[in-house]
Amino acid sequence: MTQTKVIPIFPLDLVLFPRQELPLRIFEPRYKQLVDDCMIGDGQFGVCLLDENNTVNGWNSPKLVGTIAKITKCEDVEMDGLQLHIETIGRNSFKIKKIIPPSIPQPENYDPLSVEGHQEISNIHEKIGTEEKMYIQAEVEMIPEIDENISLEKWEKLVELWKKKIVRQALPQVVEPHALDHVLEQYYLTTDTPTVDYIYSLSALGAKDPNELQPILEATTMDELILSVEELLTVK
Repeated sequence: MTQTKVIPIFPLDLVLFPRQELPLRIFEPRYKQLVDDCMIGDGQFGVCLLDENNTVNGWNSPKLVGTIAKITKCEDVEMDGLQLHIETIGRNSFKIKKIIPPSIPQPENYDPLSVEGHQEISNIHEKIGTEEKMYIQAEVEMIPEIDENISLEKWEKLVELWKKKIVRQALPQVVEPHALDHVLEQYYLTTDTPTVDYIYSLSALGAKDPNELQPILEATTMDELILSVEELLTVK
């Protein structure tokens, strides 16, 4: 039987891939509580793309496949405790088996950027008990990593698809081939020994919307991954 565990969930408007770095600025009380709990524990939480069609107790709902983020650095932004800056790195991907709703429903007309909104959440939290979790949690199972490398031939085909897509999107402007090669060099994607990480990075360069990257994160085999990237990079 597959082993599961309960982790905090941070829904975001992005897809985090394994081994990618992700800096975050934390200012909402519920996510400051999440970071505090992570720092006391193993420093890990789940990052999931927002599911725009669903909510959990009024809050943004996560897609069911995400990536574990490990906090590598945490510091106050202005030494007042109101904002935190954390640096994280992606680890394994996971699948949510069961969502555990936050203890606080989203207040009506809640503004996450306002002091009043933060105060309202903090007041509700004090009333119900500060040990209650304001953030979403989930019971998840880990997804095994794709541990095989892509062949150089297949990698070069993906790179060509990416180049064609960028050239097409830039029309009527003309993009010179050397400019595209320079972009690949900037992102350290010029290689004779491509790995899964190269595929993830190339996909991120070729996507206009994070929803386009979700199928790539959800791929569990190399063949499935390549098909998903080809779909992303093929000009319709």
